[in-house]
Amino acid sequence: MSIATRTIHWWQPELGAEERDRVLAVLASNYINDGDVTTELERRMAALLGARHAVAATSGTAALFLSLAAIGVGRGDEVVVPDVTFIATANAVTLAGATPVFADVDPRTLTLAPDAFAAAITPRTRAVVPVHVSGRAAAIDRILAIATERSIAVVEDAAEALASRHRGRSLGTFGRTGCFSFSPNKTITTGQGGLVVTDDDALAVRLRELKDQGRPVRGTGGNDIHASVGFNFKLTNVQAAIGLAQLDRLEARVRRLADLYRAYRSALAGIDGIALLPFDVDRGETPQWVDALADDRDRLVAHLERNDIHCRPFWFPIHTQRPYRAADDGFPVATSVVPKALWLPSALSMTDDDVATVAQRIRDFYERRRA
Repeated sequence: MSIATRTIHWWQPELGAEERDRVLAVLASNYINDGDVTTELERRMAALLGARHAVAATSGTAALFLSLAAIGVGRGDEVVVPDVTFIATANAVTLAGATPVFADVDPRTLTLAPDAFAAAITPRTRAVVPVHVSGRAAAIDRILAIATERSIAVVEDAAEALASRHRGRSLGTFGRTGCFSFSPNKTITTGQGGLVVTDDDALAVRLRELKDQGRPVRGTGGNDIHASVGFNFKLTNVQAAIGLAQLDRLEARVRRLADLYRAYRSALAGIDGIALLPFDVDRGETPQWVDALADDRDRLVAHLERNDIHCRPFWFPIHTQRPYRAADDGFPVATSVVPKALWLPSALSMTDDDVATVAQRIRDFYERRRA
């Protein structure tokens, strides 16, 4: 196929009869709050990821906030955050009452540069949030070494890294906590939702208190014991039912995403002007989406859009956003490289012919540009 005969989407959630049946079962039970279905999702996610505990929450942002609050991050503290991430990473720090301190990224991976992290540490640094961008492992071993030496907590933002592995271990299980997202553009979705995993028994209790009005165990809403101040970040049985149906198909989705990366790697080989960002798919890294660096990115995206092929340019570096604005000279890599970065169409529904079509349109763009 050389011409797109249908719209090629950047991403679409995939829902079907299994989700409907599980949701209908919850409705029939007449218990639609956080309950046994949510507990089942937590149990299965903990087993999948190899963690002792999993605590479901309303979003990935909430998962990050709960993690930071649970380890005691608050007013007067600083948390190091990579400059290239979805702004939710920084907003979660702000929600905890702390100050996000931004650090530049590695030009090869667009994940937190360990040397930049080390340079950003001050006496007020309490935590660091490495982000596994698109499911690609941050330099977690070096980051952990630096953090351990300085008694800094590591909270992994693994929102885009469900089922992606590094050195045989699930991303999100290296730090004190790991945080996942179930938003509609993730490998599995609950509409909105998130999850925290940890191996720390006491921290798991604190996470549950914080997500449920200070109750360490699920309450009645009546004469419950509220051991501490907490909030309401519960994931409902209705949402968890959707997640469980999605989880049943996770293995096949992970395989397909890895195969999409391989297909793009082959189809884009030899096209000057675009290069995929790396994934070690043969050793367990799983792309959430396939990302690339492209010359003249914005015109390329417009060219693809005209041909019913949808891409997504990368986030603006956080230091350029109004709430967190800072000078460019502190972030040379983010400033120079991110304007080239985009996510290619990575929907689970894509076929190998779709990948070939995208690659041909990209080739056409750069050949015309050179001419």
